[in-house]
Amino acid sequence: MMTLFALGLLGTAIAGEPAAKPDVFDRVKHGYAVSEGGVRIHYASLGEGPLVVMIHGFPDFWYSWRTQMDALSDRYQVVAIDQRGYNLSDKPKGVENYDMRLLVGDVAAVIKSLGRDKATIVGHDWGGIVAWYFAMNLPQMTENLVILNLPHPTGLARELRNNPDQIKNSEYARNFQTKSPSDPTVFFGTPMTAEMLSGWVRDPDARKRYVEAFQRSDFEAMLNYYKRNYPRGSGPDAPPAPELPKVKMPVLMFHGLADTALNAEGLSGTWNWLEKDLTLVTVPGAGHFVQQDAADLVTNTLRWWLTMRSAK
Repeated sequence: MMTLFALGLLGTAIAGEPAAKPDVFDRVKHGYAVSEGGVRIHYASLGEGPLVVMIHGFPDFWYSWRTQMDALSDRYQVVAIDQRGYNLSDKPKGVENYDMRLLVGDVAAVIKSLGRDKATIVGHDWGGIVAWYFAMNLPQMTENLVILNLPHPTGLARELRNNPDQIKNSEYARNFQTKSPSDPTVFFGTPMTAEMLSGWVRDPDARKRYVEAFQRSDFEAMLNYYKRNYPRGSGPDAPPAPELPKVKMPVLMFHGLADTALNAEGLSGTWNWLEKDLTLVTVPGAGHFVQQDAADLVTNTLRWWLTMRSAK
């Protein structure tokens, strides 16, 4: 009788506690948009409301945004895409199929497939450069712009010409431009495997999902982003900074200052290439994957900023 009473109390206590939410991985709805040439772009969607589209970088997939998706989904429809070549999206062959124009078109296809005219665009790393060019070329579809650890293209071009530290830190990109995925030293001196590509993921449960996603991905496609779009040459041989239209919408930028690939110096002067306000958040101690290294700071700031924008 005493045992039954104790179990009854325990059951009551447990019943009174809020149940832990399932992982975002198990709560999202999956869909596909068809981009130019019939390329299918996979996306994961959570929540309802104004549209927020999130674009991952290298090496990554839609799940990179799990913390931000969870926090924003009570007010927004948050859609995280798999860029072409990654995870569940199509993986067309040929360097030309990873041209920036097509990458921008993939994002536009996702927005249109959802029956929307515009979205807040959020991008990290390669997703960041796609987001910059999306905003510059399709301002009518860009409500707000959020960039994580990717300087404006003009700032990056300047640093590749003038900054010895950035030139040195971009040597990995030169390897990606000249080597194939089969080269045993292509990935920072190691082979390019799903396990190696997932090595930066700290959470062991998340890392398992990354390994599975990268096993479904195309390593040649990943390198094609660099072969087709990353600036060639450095120092005096670097191409001049591109002449680009000014960004017309408000911009929020995050930059982990411990990033060993993209120096924070590239952020200087960003305001010269924008027409509206810039909110810049630098994060000491956070590395390249700032949305995971400083997940709470990024998430809370992003939520505040979007709320402030919608109130204007």
